[in-house]
Amino acid sequence: MSWFESLILGLVQGLTEFLPVSSSAHLRLTAAFSGWKDPGAAFTAITQIGTEAAVLIYFRKDIGRIISAWTRSLTDKTLRSDPDARMGWLVIVGSIPIGVLGVTLKDQIEGPFRDLRITATMLIGMGIVLGVADRLAARDESGGKHRAPKQRKALEDLGVRDGLIYGVCQAMALIPGVSRSGATISGGLFMGYKREAAARYSFLLAIPAVLASGLFELKDATEGGHVSWGPTIFATVIAFGVGYAVIAWFMKFISTKSFMPFVYYRIVLGIVIIVLVGTGVLSPHAAESAG
Repeated sequence: MSWFESLILGLVQGLTEFLPVSSSAHLRLTAAFSGWKDPGAAFTAITQIGTEAAVLIYFRKDIGRIISAWTRSLTDKTLRSDPDARMGWLVIVGSIPIGVLGVTLKDQIEGPFRDLRITATMLIGMGIVLGVADRLAARDESGGKHRAPKQRKALEDLGVRDGLIYGVCQAMALIPGVSRSGATISGGLFMGYKREAAARYSFLLAIPAVLASGLFELKDATEGGHVSWGPTIFATVIAFGVGYAVIAWFMKFISTKSFMPFVYYRIVLGIVIIVLVGTGVLSPHAAESAG
């Protein structure tokens, strides 16, 4: 992998990780459209450490409170009803599905799931799901001619059942094209949560999963020696800087705006990919992964 490729891929990772458009799909597509080798699942996982570092810094106050309350609740039973302590347990519970499936489906994630036809299908399918969820949320928030606005749930209303459902939604993002934030936010909106609450838990829930995945791939890459470390680290740093700016923008955006622009983008991009693959312009299968 060249330094120019790592710059572009780092920018793409940072720009798309937190938007409901699938960063893994965009890394795969950027390489395919540019005629580069597929950067591979290992590159994706390692650069996600950079974007996840941006989450740690942006939500540092929330994370600090959660870790402190959760740790103290292990020995002090009176703190177990504290919202921050509960959130610590809910993040752990919600991380179980992706942890189990990530290990179980590792070979598929690095191979068959990277087929562009699957990516395109997921872009369109999850785009429609996000659109329906967004419309339901908008209807509740605005009410109607004969119906008062409906109060949606906040993070304080989150329980174990909803946490597990969020976790299952997050696990779907193991398939390129689904989008971690898109799947979890859609799940949250369908369960009746406010847009900002769904997004905030989505970001918090991603922390253990993404860091664990990145460190796991980091270990394998170190032992296998199949990663170009200079460009990969450079891309990770770029992803961190861009990702931080995107989080700040996105959290303000969702408080007042609809997700529909992302829905239209996903559907159009998915259709374009299907057409290009169908006409032979793009190969559906990944080229040999870049080292």
